[in-house]
Amino acid sequence: MALAEAPEPVLGAAIRVEVVYCPRPGVTDCCTLELPPGTLLAEAVRRSGLLQRHGLSLEDVPIGIWGRVRGADAALRDRDRVELYRALQVDPKEARRLRYRSAKQKRQDQAASGSG
Repeated sequence: MALAEAPEPVLGAAIRVEVVYCPRPGVTDCCTLELPPGTLLAEAVRRSGLLQRHGLSLEDVPIGIWGRVRGADAALRDRDRVELYRALQVDPKEARRLRYRSAKQKRQDQAASGSG
């Protein structure tokens, strides 16, 4: 079974990219842009308006394409997903420890109330 090849981009045609920022868990601010070929990552972020809406600075927020951090001078391709990343609130290892302690305490409380 042969794999279908992606269509070749038409020279001069606009590229379409999605720019996304999640200011907090469960909330997504997203916009779709049509840009000229060769547009750089930083330009797409500026044109999206997300920096202004959320009071962010391009120099202070990590940006990337499809989950990989990239430099502001990375060229975009059609259908790229540009992402602005927020800082972690809790170290993932510490979060796991807190969940474990909470679950352990819950089990102990249930055992104590069940044996009374």
